[in-house]
Amino acid sequence: MEPVKVRAPSIRDVARIAGVSYQTVSRALNNSENIRSSTKDRVLEVIEQLGYRPNQAARALVTSRSRTIGVLTSQVANYGPATSLAAIEDAARDAGYLVTTTSLAATDSEAIHDRLEYLLSQAIEGLVVISPQMRVFNAIRDLDIRLPLVTLDSTGRDGQHSLSVDQTSGARLATRHLIELGHRKILHLGGPQDWIEAEARMTGFLDELIEADLDVRAPILGDWTADFGYTVGRELSRYRDFSAVFAANDPMALGLIHAFRDAGLDVPGDISVVGFDDVPDAAHYWPPLTTVRQDFAEIGRRSVAMLLAELNGQSGLGHEPILPELIVRGSTAPPRG
Repeated sequence: MEPVKVRAPSIRDVARIAGVSYQTVSRALNNSENIRSSTKDRVLEVIEQLGYRPNQAARALVTSRSRTIGVLTSQVANYGPATSLAAIEDAARDAGYLVTTTSLAATDSEAIHDRLEYLLSQAIEGLVVISPQMRVFNAIRDLDIRLPLVTLDSTGRDGQHSLSVDQTSGARLATRHLIELGHRKILHLGGPQDWIEAEARMTGFLDELIEADLDVRAPILGDWTADFGYTVGRELSRYRDFSAVFAANDPMALGLIHAFRDAGLDVPGDISVVGFDDVPDAAHYWPPLTTVRQDFAEIGRRSVAMLLAELNGQSGLGHEPILPELIVRGSTAPPRG
């Protein structure tokens, strides 16, 4: 015997049990002022009893509002973007919005335009971009997107739309920490070209060295992965003409530490290592990693707050840059000798 299929409750079921019209149910769902509070309470009580879930597509047709936020992200599996995205979804849900997300599998212009066009085709009301690459920003300008927009741009160049995280300040904190420990020959393992965050962190590193009147060596450009950090670390272990490395993110720092230990070097006894981001595992590396902490969840919450403010007519609303924090652990120490 086949199981009996139970039909999901409809808006007309709610109206019938509550003793009102389906238009009244719609007004209750949309927090309309044209409904008595006692009636609204009765409707909401029936909705809860029946477990009724409004059809978002149908509501969009009636209200001309999709109540949907689009998010464009890259490397969604990485800690930072994933944490910000979870916070965006929570904040949007609390405000009565849905979130539709698409990630960049490639970063060529065609792929970026394709993903942006996909989001725009979903009738989104606003867009959050968690993909701080110059090519993404160029694509946004090319498409002339006229929706409320928030970009996580560490340069803060577009004050109206940009949620700025002071990556340069964080890099200066990391570099200054090494200098204050007594290190004078410091290397930088940077992120990929075209990444705005990588450029900002490299700028902070160079600024701090120049201000301290220390020799500057060309940064090594990486790809954010621990594998790349390990490969670089194996090569650097052959030369030993430095005493500290500032890596532009924690996975690359992990790869460095692994390579140095495989080469018989002690961290931090022989070489100090600093990372960036403070991923959850950073405190459990061996040794525990000194790093720069970003509040990725706060970044997500603020981006939704900025977007909703613009949707409500408060255009131009900005925020002060979010300042990272240096977290000192066991991977850094004064140089020997």
